[in-house]
Amino acid sequence: MNFLSVQGTLALASRLKVVSERSYDLIDQVYREHGVGLQARWFPVLRLLQERGPMSVGGIAREIGLTHSAISQLATRLTRAGLLRREPAPDDRRQRVLALTERCQAELKAARPLWQAMRETVEHRLTGIGVDLLDALSRYEASLDAQPLPAEVAERLRQRQAEQVRIVPYAPQWGADFYRLNAEWLAKYYQIEPIDHAVLSEPEKHILEPGGAILIALVGDEAVGTCALLVDAPGVYELTKMAVTERHQGLGIGRRLMEAAIAEFERLGGRELFLESQKRLQPALRLYESVGFELQPGVKPGTHYQRADVYMIYRGRKDAGR
Repeated sequence: MNFLSVQGTLALASRLKVVSERSYDLIDQVYREHGVGLQARWFPVLRLLQERGPMSVGGIAREIGLTHSAISQLATRLTRAGLLRREPAPDDRRQRVLALTERCQAELKAARPLWQAMRETVEHRLTGIGVDLLDALSRYEASLDAQPLPAEVAERLRQRQAEQVRIVPYAPQWGADFYRLNAEWLAKYYQIEPIDHAVLSEPEKHILEPGGAILIALVGDEAVGTCALLVDAPGVYELTKMAVTERHQGLGIGRRLMEAAIAEFERLGGRELFLESQKRLQPALRLYESVGFELQPGVKPGTHYQRADVYMIYRGRKDAGR
């Protein structure tokens, strides 16, 4: 087996191209041996014009599935070779269409017996293989039209990344990531306030030493999210420094961080857990509510944040007693 063969479906496009190029070369050899002045790569355009009559470059491109530029370049080449000519369109004299020349018609007539022999030869080989390759190819092409490949690849990648998410306790190696992730989030929605800078710069001093906790979300070995419990008073914790990098949002990382933080709060024996946020962050507020936080009237008395206009207190999971 050659290198491409062992790459499986990752090399599908490359293998199809190799098969295509080999097929072109073999068909060109058949043409040469039988005195036909055509090339295999020209077949779709010339055969289409033979069956449909004169067409515009755009019309040919749509029918064959190639770009307008590719058809235009090929048309120029075939026109210079004396196989095509440009003429006014019958229904609009301002538009130019492509038509077969008499020489091309003669070459196509000479090629017809070869096409029949080629069809029978290829069908015989495919039958011997035992796979309806043309039907499989048609269905695969239809699937590409039904659902764009890049979108499906992106979704599968997100699913794999979601499966790889781990929530780990803070360690000094995550210090720079803790600052980066939160600064990235703050810069997008607000600005970094003095209290933010102090806490992010020295999380051990401001969060861990007083008895709080920091959690880091990892995808593989990459830190992609953070969440912290900041001691506000004995037994009272603030859920804070919640951030997930934009590139990894939509994987459920925020929920997993929240749930891990709540579990840590309960492990610490906390009696009250609260958070502060802002009304415009509706997706975040819905997440908070879904894990058991309840909206309070007004802002938290004595809040440290200029931006805060939402105050929520954790009342426990709504399904905890089920």
